[in-house]
Amino acid sequence: MRYISELREGGRIQDVYLCKHKQSAVTKNGKNYENVILQDRTGVIDAKIWDPNSDAIHEFEALDYIYVAGSVSNFNGSLQASLKQVRKADPGEYIPADYLPVTKKNRKVMYSELMGYVQSVKNPYLSQLLRSFFADDRAFLNIFAGHSAAKTVHHSFVGGLLEHTLSVTKLCDYQAKTYPAINRDLLITVAILHDIGKTRELSDFPVNEYTDEGQLLGHILIGAEMVHDHIAKIPDFPEKLETEIKHCILAHHGEYEYGSPKKPAIIEALALNLADNMDAKLQTMTEILESGPAGEEWLGFNRFFDSNIRRTGE
Repeated sequence: MRYISELREGGRIQDVYLCKHKQSAVTKNGKNYENVILQDRTGVIDAKIWDPNSDAIHEFEALDYIYVAGSVSNFNGSLQASLKQVRKADPGEYIPADYLPVTKKNRKVMYSELMGYVQSVKNPYLSQLLRSFFADDRAFLNIFAGHSAAKTVHHSFVGGLLEHTLSVTKLCDYQAKTYPAINRDLLITVAILHDIGKTRELSDFPVNEYTDEGQLLGHILIGAEMVHDHIAKIPDFPEKLETEIKHCILAHHGEYEYGSPKKPAIIEALALNLADNMDAKLQTMTEILESGPAGEEWLGFNRFFDSNIRRTGE
């Protein structure tokens, strides 16, 4: 198949894709059309069906695998497909694994590495808290290991949450070794727990959309509540320690405008914020570089970085 990452402005789109989203709309002139988002394992593309009543447009719904044919153009700096032909694909025309973006890393190896950090935490209360999620709660662990870390910005693939969490934990481990003022047990604990709320903020693949809970509360608050609920089952868990854990989670985006209810007030919260921000931005840049046209240095303006992005020269 021809993956979405291979599509180019001025070219054709003609293959089977997963219909991630479908919504009817009306132009300013009162003409009906369909908004569609197509997905494969390399990404998504916005598509329009400007003539939904055409004989070449057959019935389909969101989460159907559909054969499409049309053209690819550039709209406001992003590729957009105009579909002239659509029909539901037959089962033999596609392999479902081609339509789910998946981490390039081995999830079993990453989980083993993460558990190594869990086992390195010496504080008995923090150790018990971590194990209550990552050793004792198999249902949570199965969801966590297959979840994405975001809808679109970074690590938005199967295993992305595990990959991001492990990367942040490794960065925090380095910080703890470099800056003696840091309580390593606390920092490693919050690094591992900081994004657990995303298991409820975002739905499972192939949808990977915000849930009602995610829209109304967000993963930061959800994560703090999950930690509180687990701590409530651990006898004599120190109240001050619980407050510090929850503060780190609530402050890990660093700024109010980035969704944090609190700004970092302790060094472990600051260290977590810096590690989380670093991994998110470097992964985002990596994905931009990997998805850009081969052989081109300048890849255009990116709104996330507010800058034109360029590949490094040889």
